[in-house]
Amino acid sequence: MKGFQFKQVLAGIVLASVISLMNAFAGIAAEFVSVNNDDVNLRSGPGTKYSVLYELPAGYPLKVVSRKGEWLKVSDFENDQGWIYTPLVSQARYVIVTVKEGNVRSGPGVNTDKVGTVSREVILKQVKREGDWIKVAHPKLNGWVHRKLVWP
Repeated sequence: MKGFQFKQVLAGIVLASVISLMNAFAGIAAEFVSVNNDDVNLRSGPGTKYSVLYELPAGYPLKVVSRKGEWLKVSDFENDQGWIYTPLVSQARYVIVTVKEGNVRSGPGVNTDKVGTVSREVILKQVKREGDWIKVAHPKLNGWVHRKLVWP
């Protein structure tokens, strides 16, 4: 009987530890950055000796995967990965359109007026967020888009 009680206590401790770890990781939000300037190199490794995979435009949003010194390993909306030098990114919030075409509205909801459309891979500055709606700014169009139309 004592062995059974010990196993129950041990199982309870393990379960509590797992739940605690899960809660800790759930509180960790993904980190996103955006490219500062046009034609910034995304490289195959953390240094200038590595090959250039892509040249990225200003505002291009990236998810930080890991860090190595002054370099960030990042992924984009298509899950392409590479390395970028930290001074070439900022915390400014941008999103990229992931659908073929999406509506931009005058307010945060489908019952508001349509003020324009955006196409896949258009980069928009995120101004504000209300629930599932994101207020965006672009040199040619300002308004609201649903979060399912953009990344992140």
